[in-house]
Amino acid sequence: MAELNRSVLFNRELSWLLFNERVLQEAQDESVPLIQRLRFLGIYSNNLDEFYKVRVANLERLVALTGRRPKRLSGDYAPAELLDTVREKISLLHEKYEATYHHLLKEMEREGIEVVNERELTDEQQQFVWDYFASTVSIRTVPLMLRKRNRLPFLRDDRSYLAIKMWRSKGRANVRYAIIEIPVSSACPRFVTLPSPEGKIQIIFLDDILRFCLDEIFFMFDYDEITAHAFKLTRDAELTLDDDISKSLIQKMEQGIDKRMHGRPIRLVYDREMPRDLLDLITSKFGLTDGDNVNAGGRYHFLRDLMKFPRVAPALEYPRQVPLLHPGVKKFSSILSVIKKKDLLVAYPYQSFTHLLDFLREAAIDPYVESIFITIYRVAERSKVISALTNAARNGKRVVALVELMARFDEERNIEFTDTLQEAGVKVIHGIEGLKVHSKLILVQRREGSRLKGYTHIGTGNFNEDTATLYSDFSLFTANDAIAADAAKVFDFLQHTHRHFECRELIVSPYFMRDFFVAKIAREIHNAEAGRPAYIYAKFNSLTDEDMIYELYRASMAGVEVRLIVRGACCLMPGVEGLSEHIRAISIVDKFLEHSRIIIFGNGGDEQAYIASADWMARNLNRRVEVGVPILDKELRRTLRDFFDIQWADTEKARDLSNFAENRYVGAPAGTPQVRAQEAIYEYLEKK
Repeated sequence: MAELNRSVLFNRELSWLLFNERVLQEAQDESVPLIQRLRFLGIYSNNLDEFYKVRVANLERLVALTGRRPKRLSGDYAPAELLDTVREKISLLHEKYEATYHHLLKEMEREGIEVVNERELTDEQQQFVWDYFASTVSIRTVPLMLRKRNRLPFLRDDRSYLAIKMWRSKGRANVRYAIIEIPVSSACPRFVTLPSPEGKIQIIFLDDILRFCLDEIFFMFDYDEITAHAFKLTRDAELTLDDDISKSLIQKMEQGIDKRMHGRPIRLVYDREMPRDLLDLITSKFGLTDGDNVNAGGRYHFLRDLMKFPRVAPALEYPRQVPLLHPGVKKFSSILSVIKKKDLLVAYPYQSFTHLLDFLREAAIDPYVESIFITIYRVAERSKVISALTNAARNGKRVVALVELMARFDEERNIEFTDTLQEAGVKVIHGIEGLKVHSKLILVQRREGSRLKGYTHIGTGNFNEDTATLYSDFSLFTANDAIAADAAKVFDFLQHTHRHFECRELIVSPYFMRDFFVAKIAREIHNAEAGRPAYIYAKFNSLTDEDMIYELYRASMAGVEVRLIVRGACCLMPGVEGLSEHIRAISIVDKFLEHSRIIIFGNGGDEQAYIASADWMARNLNRRVEVGVPILDKELRRTLRDFFDIQWADTEKARDLSNFAENRYVGAPAGTPQVRAQEAIYEYLEKK
């Protein structure tokens, strides 16, 4: 029997990089529509930026703090050793990324779509660019002059910049340097479609519009040579709050966000054609030196904007998939009356997010609804959820909203929504010190006769109508009295954190969830040892909690069949003889982001199924308020099991995690049909 220690865990950071490699594989997959492949490159770039801000920054802090006996990380790495391995892997992936990007540009040219630069413009296009710059770009362009003796003006790490050098080629060398932020916004997009020859679509980067108009921007200086080279900066995204008890949490958050914006630079990526003197000036301003944190790149950076590449050729995109209405809900009818009769399980993005919005909108105007309680982690920029809550408060309902201010990278938005809600009369609370509230919980209390009837929502994804079209998630709507009573206890606890509570049906972390699932695993082990069928089928975004992984190893060693679908980081090593030979694990990366969490137990033939907001990660089980719920309705349990089985059968987009280093597609056995789970699920729901 293998020893349960860090050597039987795959490293979290390396596993995450392999997940991002799966995203890159989608950009390389010729069966994926061409422009969608370009968008996958944008997703890859965005993922990597966040990885640097959080994981690489954390590794660098560990290296700096480690003493003579360095802490061993999962996979039995020392921090410095892991940091070197991570950088090596990123370098290899970057080579694949650049090769894929240039290959896709050539493929697009064959389809009549060309990305041109400022040196390739026709006379007509030049005039268009001048006019576009004057009308749209100029007012948003603010050059910052660089001088060796002066401090560098603050530069954000969620922007891309052009570094400018201008000089006279003859006579006294009067060199000047400047920086221009590339002013990307909804009104000034990164990609601009040009007047194009018949049969072609030509597109230019906003970067190149600025390059073309450099003489217009710097007309007041005397030079005859000018160059512009892109660079981007990544800062440490750690958010620290001071312990001044005289400040409110929002004051601390606002100051913490400001500190993070000015966080330590950890990476500079620059155009490899940048003049050496210009590069030296910029790196010196950031306190960086040549090495692992200063990386040469191509002409364009911050390519996450490829996610918003113009929809110029619908035939080269995935067809738009219209979300289905849930068959149990009729148009222009009360959703509360439907939920009162029967639980609803809604699957996004296959089914419409409007059902959740209608749930809140109806509660906001129903004269018998007295209270609405909700936990908010991430919502849309123009949130219809927030609008429904403010309307409810204006209609005299008691509305209590737990707004999580520590939702990473959404802190500013949540502070703004706090103000909006409070102005409308919503009671806003901010949870528990040291714990994030990540649950997706709503409780509507309606006066029915002499009692308050509870209608509860428990979900796996955020209340965000924008991401609900892209993320695969579940919402359970139920009028079950025990679940509503549990939800009321959770909200009472969030408002009065000193109170002890116990739940009958809901599974809540950090108080009960870990022990609950450990007990369920133990039951499967007992069943296997007794010769009864025993299995655990689970789906997560990430599986990194060491104790839960060890429990799954113990289950495997007892003969329990374990099937895992893990989209992202997975530290469990499946298929290891004597340790995990009864565990299989796959990862699915496709057009929708797999985000739902499902846990199914054989339970001696009386199958039990759960959905939850929590992954099996230490942060979710130990440091977050998460909520899971049993699927009590037999028909819905069957539906959830069908979802899992369809995804488990995927042969087109599933990767086998038994050999992490390969990211090998599962593939269909010879003579059997291919299965693409996300298409099969839509077809499955169409028939219901």
